[in-house]
Amino acid sequence: MKLWRALVLAIAMLPLGALAQDAWPTKPIRLIVPFPPGAGTDTVARYVAQKLSEGLPQPIVIENRTGAGGAIGAADAAKADPDGYTLLFVASPFTTVAASSKNPGYDPLKFVSVAPIASGPLAFVVGVNVPVNSMREFIALARREPGRLNYGSAGSGSVNHLALELMNARAGIAVVHVPYRGIADATKDLLGGQIQAMTASIPATLPQLAEKKLKVLAVTGPRRVPQLPDVPSWQDEGVPDAEVINYWGIVAPAGTPRSVVLRLNTETQKVLARPEVRERLEREGAELIPGPPERLAAVIDADFARWKKLIVEANLSFE
Repeated sequence: MKLWRALVLAIAMLPLGALAQDAWPTKPIRLIVPFPPGAGTDTVARYVAQKLSEGLPQPIVIENRTGAGGAIGAADAAKADPDGYTLLFVASPFTTVAASSKNPGYDPLKFVSVAPIASGPLAFVVGVNVPVNSMREFIALARREPGRLNYGSAGSGSVNHLALELMNARAGIAVVHVPYRGIADATKDLLGGQIQAMTASIPATLPQLAEKKLKVLAVTGPRRVPQLPDVPSWQDEGVPDAEVINYWGIVAPAGTPRSVVLRLNTETQKVLARPEVRERLEREGAELIPGPPERLAAVIDADFARWKKLIVEANLSFE
């Protein structure tokens, strides 16, 4: 009886927060996706959320909060209660938009990293009417006719924008930026001949390539990818120090309990270890990057610092 009373007293003295954390989750978890439904990142987020829900006693519910290149959703997540019931699915715009905006409404370095998921390069594509068949030929054409070639992006500060400003800086060329309200509109004008170049995700590129509606001149990663085995990297084609990698991961508001972060990370590692998940993400042109929360934090830190440096070096303006 004395032992029982001591145990009851010890439990009563525990902070309420500790008891709540042990019981987490007791209600559905909200995963904010700062991109439109059906977009590439959205489909990956929904797939990962579905698989994660299978290992938790509560479902993960997707909430699309779009606008400002992902900044609106990120800002909402930053202001959410750090109780483990709000998460944010991030991709490269999480850092490019923050790096290029004076007031994005959030600081990517103040979030708590939860789990890295995957990363992969973009494809550098040109219209079929552009008279080049390689990256080196494109660079030569841009040097011969500075300011004549245009490239499209998903908007100012997007990864498509900064990737090609990085290309301009490293190759010493001046391809002109044409911002759009989304990558779908930019793609439409590329296929119509209104612009000459852009970067795009590999899955979005493959069907257009198969129908010979565009040409893929390079991938922006450090090496070739299985989906495009005959396509060289920028590094191969004489564009040094210009690797651009899109990444996916999950972060949480600052102050989210460490116990919740570690539980989510453990469940994410289990998901990424499943063969069908690996196959699904590899079809997106991505390579799995499983690991602890600190691995995602390192990716975000390095990506943010690199884009901030480029913006200063290239004297880019985003007004």
